[in-house]
Amino acid sequence: MTLLLFLIQVFIISFSGAAQPGPVTATAIATGSRNRYAGLALAVGHGIIEFPLMVLIMLGLDVILKSTVTQIIIGTAGGIILLLMAAQMLASLRSADTPQLKALDENPVWAGIILSAGNPYFLLWWATIGLALATTARSFGIWAFALFAIVHWLVDCVWLHALAWASFKGSRLLGPRLQNTLLKICAVALIFFGLFFIYSAVRNSIRLF
Repeated sequence: MTLLLFLIQVFIISFSGAAQPGPVTATAIATGSRNRYAGLALAVGHGIIEFPLMVLIMLGLDVILKSTVTQIIIGTAGGIILLLMAAQMLASLRSADTPQLKALDENPVWAGIILSAGNPYFLLWWATIGLALATTARSFGIWAFALFAIVHWLVDCVWLHALAWASFKGSRLLGPRLQNTLLKICAVALIFFGLFFIYSAVRNSIRLF
């Protein structure tokens, strides 16, 4: 396989992963309704976790990420964080005509960090699919590995920016009612993912003990 074909493969696999519904996607839509650049900021936070993770996985961290105990801890913590974020969204809908999620709006980079680090399936993806891609990239050389990392992150960056931008344009064109609807949908999505993370953690705990 040539490097060009490998990078095309990276683009396709990365996009299929980025396009999957998840807490980062929901947050990009929610914050994007008020800030057109929120997706870029989320991608920066996502990258702060992702770039070091790529290197650590190549050094053997994948063994730790695959462990049941790690998945239980991350799943429980991540689920609780998502439920708290959803509660904040719903509370904002009741407190004002134009909701403002200050914690997310003021620092979407931090939101990107928390949502990435607290998502057990993101970490498991890197310990499996991501590891396979990273290993292939490393076989081409260190510069190919760096190029692989950049291409993968740029896919996330473009996708999250597109979601936030579309949300911003939609809320401006259709007004506060659409903004409220978007926030409700995103809050429900975060509740679903939060409960699912916790459920998976509990299920893993039962299997472990």
